[in-house]
Amino acid sequence: MDLRDKLKDVIRERGLAMTLQESEKLAGYVGRMPTPLELHLFDTMWSEHCSYKSSKPVLAQLPTQASNVVVGPGEDAGIVRFCTCDGVDWDLVVAHESHNHPSQVLPVEGAATGIGGIVRDVYCMGANVTGSLDLLRFGNPTGVSGERARAICRGVIEGIWKYGNALGVPNLGGDTRFHEGYDDNCLVNVVALGFVRHDRIAHSFVPEEAHTEKYVLILAGKSTDDTGFGGATFASADLSDLTEKGAVQVADPFLKRVLSEANRTVLDMLFEKEIPFGFKDLGAGGIACVTSELAAHGGLGIHVDLDEVLVSIQGLPPEVIACAETQERYGLAIPESIAEEVLEIYNKSFELPRLFPGGGASIIGRFTKDPVYRVIHRGIEVACAPVNCITEGIVYNREWKSSPIPLIEPDSRPVDPPSDLKKMLLSPDGASRSPIWSYYDSEVQGTTHFRPGEADACVTVPIKGCKAGLAVSGDGNPWYGQLEPFLAGAHAVGEAVRNVVATGAVPIAATDCLNYGNPEKPDVFWQFRQGVEGIAHACRNLGLESEGEHPLPIVSGNVSFYNQSSSGGSIPPSPIVAVFGRIDDFTRATDLSLKTPGNIIILIGPREDELGGSLYYRSCLEHSGGKVPLFRGELEYEMARFVLDCAEAGISQSVHDISEGGLALAAVEMALATRKDARRGVILEKGFADPVILYSETPGYLIEMSPEDWEGISAKPDFAAIVGKVTDDFSISSDIWKLELSEVLEEYTTLLDRIIWREEL
Repeated sequence: MDLRDKLKDVIRERGLAMTLQESEKLAGYVGRMPTPLELHLFDTMWSEHCSYKSSKPVLAQLPTQASNVVVGPGEDAGIVRFCTCDGVDWDLVVAHESHNHPSQVLPVEGAATGIGGIVRDVYCMGANVTGSLDLLRFGNPTGVSGERARAICRGVIEGIWKYGNALGVPNLGGDTRFHEGYDDNCLVNVVALGFVRHDRIAHSFVPEEAHTEKYVLILAGKSTDDTGFGGATFASADLSDLTEKGAVQVADPFLKRVLSEANRTVLDMLFEKEIPFGFKDLGAGGIACVTSELAAHGGLGIHVDLDEVLVSIQGLPPEVIACAETQERYGLAIPESIAEEVLEIYNKSFELPRLFPGGGASIIGRFTKDPVYRVIHRGIEVACAPVNCITEGIVYNREWKSSPIPLIEPDSRPVDPPSDLKKMLLSPDGASRSPIWSYYDSEVQGTTHFRPGEADACVTVPIKGCKAGLAVSGDGNPWYGQLEPFLAGAHAVGEAVRNVVATGAVPIAATDCLNYGNPEKPDVFWQFRQGVEGIAHACRNLGLESEGEHPLPIVSGNVSFYNQSSSGGSIPPSPIVAVFGRIDDFTRATDLSLKTPGNIIILIGPREDELGGSLYYRSCLEHSGGKVPLFRGELEYEMARFVLDCAEAGISQSVHDISEGGLALAAVEMALATRKDARRGVILEKGFADPVILYSETPGYLIEMSPEDWEGISAKPDFAAIVGKVTDDFSISSDIWKLELSEVLEEYTTLLDRIIWREEL
């Protein structure tokens, strides 16, 4: 049997995702038939999840640099400058990942390990983690697969709250959508953020000093088992109902809390002694990934001894020890001279072996000047390859084919505002997300200023003694994605930016998670290209911090392909973007609740006849087509600048962006956000009966301010006009129609609870 036939057989027998051509390239690198460990190592490192082999050429167009960027894409998390407090410079650390396939197969465990993994990415940059977000997409809870969609939704929410609450990291909200396109493949996108002193950033590569001094690799945390073996390739394959569940990891948030404190103690000691080091969490690919990447990115090789790895299952083959994705582990590259002191901190001061039987810290590798990746197991060499070949990956220039959707508008657009608004508010897409947020602890660290639902973005005050606040929001519209992939990308940025701006914060950075089907299909790859182009276009137009001199930088992100069932049905194109903003004085942040009867409501932004994919079309007309709102970059910038100027002047009493449901629903949401003891409503100044004015989702804002403050604005922009007044009547009305909000309040706030948990359809 020749080498090619042997490779065919081993790919089939081991269930590898690599192609025959890729396995032949591997064989060429090692000059022989690859060992099982080498096959699994390269299968992981050359997967879509790790190597970005389909997306890398397209991602190059994203703006990643700006004057405030400290670390862009390439390490475990991105970093931007945030503020100076008491003479100390603080940086914001952000990361964005997906855990889609694991969450579809095992929702609780999949979502929990998604949170665990993204939190580690921020920790390992040296930061204190101060918040997380989850951006979720589930199937139609009332559709043909509703029972399964509801079960997955319940499991994902359970996994998020069980892990995040136990870990002690506040959940700062997110974004939850329901669409039949996710019936067979849910999306669990997760974001984590934290703060680090500028002079104490950790990096995920062995330092330059390792070229002249002996450096070792310490593995710290949970003992290695077989969970998550093949997880990276699992995330890069079609999802079938028979997918092996062993590829899903198992999280331990309580161990993570102790391990995080141990890591902080170790890192503080290293910084105080001015000892250069490398630090990286173990995620996809496990030990094999962290050891090869630390070495390769530092220009060195490494000799790994798997017999020194602490394992919880005896007799594991070397490929499992090296490539399993056991949670709660970190790799630390340090001088050999300090290793015993570090081990003592983990094993004695924090008693990791006692807290988790079989766990702890041990030296498992030594860095070498020879750039070779060498692994020993029971005295036998089980892997030997040039280290740069492992991490260089493979790049494909995929074919793409334009596949636009025909623009079809409804035959008629009847308008009955009280009835229309009820239908939108009492639909799964329009109902309050409080039944979901209520499971999460948003205040655990005592730094949250605006909780989920109180403003368009959550606002937190994470640095003790500092007034600077952070606003964060995430967004993505699957209905836009299936109609206009370019605009879906652009509006994901635009909506998240507007949410942040509405609080009075200036956007300073963004992350993205790009969720699509099979990139080998030309129409899907076209959708992906379009989405990335839309994101890039929007970011180039929304560099608000630099007054347009620099784009809004994308500093971290993730690509998730193969989001489809075994039958080949892909999810809607789903680019999801998170935006982070800074407000210099958090006490000036603006929420969305109406304040004072007699104040006026200012509409920012024109209403255009573009209701494609709108909540009005879907909920009231049962129509999902039509013209999607254009992205008008220059106008978006000018509107945001005006809203920020009003916030800076202190004349904005409440602000809400216009998105799903249009102007009318935005006004209703502002009224619904008011306190029980201070209910407010809105009366629109004209008897609007035009769906374009009421329900168009053309981007914009509503601002509440006093008439005197409005008159005091000397140069009013053309895109701003008075459309209504605040009343003490808990309703939305005009001179010809009225909706009493007390009629819908209870059902609006409890609908998702009844559908998802009580299954009352």
